[in-house]
Amino acid sequence: MSGDPDLSEPSEEKVHNEETEEEKFHLFGRQKPVHSALGGGRPADVILWRNKQISAALLAGATVIWLLFERIGYHLITFICHCLILSLATLFLWSNLSFFVNKAPYNFPEIVLPEDLCMSAARLLTDRCNKAFAIFRAVAVGKDLKRLLYAILVLWVLSIIGGWFDFLTLVYIIFVMILTMPLLYERHEDQVDSYALKAKSKLQKQYSKLDEKVLQKLPKVPLGADNKQQ
Repeated sequence: MSGDPDLSEPSEEKVHNEETEEEKFHLFGRQKPVHSALGGGRPADVILWRNKQISAALLAGATVIWLLFERIGYHLITFICHCLILSLATLFLWSNLSFFVNKAPYNFPEIVLPEDLCMSAARLLTDRCNKAFAIFRAVAVGKDLKRLLYAILVLWVLSIIGGWFDFLTLVYIIFVMILTMPLLYERHEDQVDSYALKAKSKLQKQYSKLDEKVLQKLPKVPLGADNKQQ
């Protein structure tokens, strides 16, 4: 019938909505859900508080350790030795008391680190270090002045932040942010992405002005040609 709407072709509004959903800006260029972007599995469950008991225990333990070292004045070696003394004394008393109560010695489980886990951790650490060295070499040896200035700016900001806190406090702040920021972002994803898009556009405008007024006016020295002529 000629009066019926054509159902074979999608409407313009539907096409526009699909395009806007595909082109929607996400923080850090993320295309996957937050849980999948964090790698999925148990680590992502802990970070996003899907397993609240483990997440709360990690946060409480990190807070207690930070308070012991920063407020009470504990030292690392002293803390480790005291923990070992308490553990050994508790296990010794428990194993001897269980013999009188249960008429059988306490079977303490044998703890052995799996070789695959240690090798995976070593390979991951090696890979991250090699990538960091490769980036450092590319910036130092390359001829991209913008990339060099960006790296110097990032290191300078990190040096200022490092001057505000000591190492343990900085590690504790990063740990708390890991356990809180992804959860808050997942709950307020649309608002955060909207503000991040506005901030990105403003930074791009400021960078374009800096590039036009300063960076493009810097002299470009052809190092390879000068070395050949010399």
